[in-house]
Amino acid sequence: MPRTSAGLLMYRRASDGLEVLLVHPGGPFWAKKDAGSWSIPKGEYDPSVENPLDVARREFEEETGIPPSGEFLELAAIKQPSGKVITVWAFEGDCDPDAIRSNTFTIEWPPKSGKQREFPEVDRAGWFDLAAAAGKINRGQLGFLQKLAEVLDAEVPVADADQPGPD
Repeated sequence: MPRTSAGLLMYRRASDGLEVLLVHPGGPFWAKKDAGSWSIPKGEYDPSVENPLDVARREFEEETGIPPSGEFLELAAIKQPSGKVITVWAFEGDCDPDAIRSNTFTIEWPPKSGKQREFPEVDRAGWFDLAAAAGKINRGQLGFLQKLAEVLDAEVPVADADQPGPD
């Protein structure tokens, strides 16, 4: 059985079209990476134990500090290059990306130093129009932008996102 994740894609309507909230993974590996590194807030779960929408809501709040609310539109379940299957819902909302507060994780850093350091799971968030988001988002998640555009009757250009990223 493949690994599974569930997430929420917050969107808002701006004067020049749709914008989506994406998050950038924290930690030293991602510190200097940008294009192809951003993601939809999401997390893994065991489908025999947890409801995916409940997981998506919990993970969104853990990674942003924002409790999601409103109508949740199921977009798709998309198999990632790693084999993981991510299911995403969209919801309309707004927030200040500079005000996000993420949970943290601990790793040995620098490697083989014996020192444990704590990093935020998400180090920043941002609003992007669909064209910019297509260039920022992990290539495996691009289909969620396309599905959102389809559901909301908007346009999203297809990015040439060959960079690998977190899934």
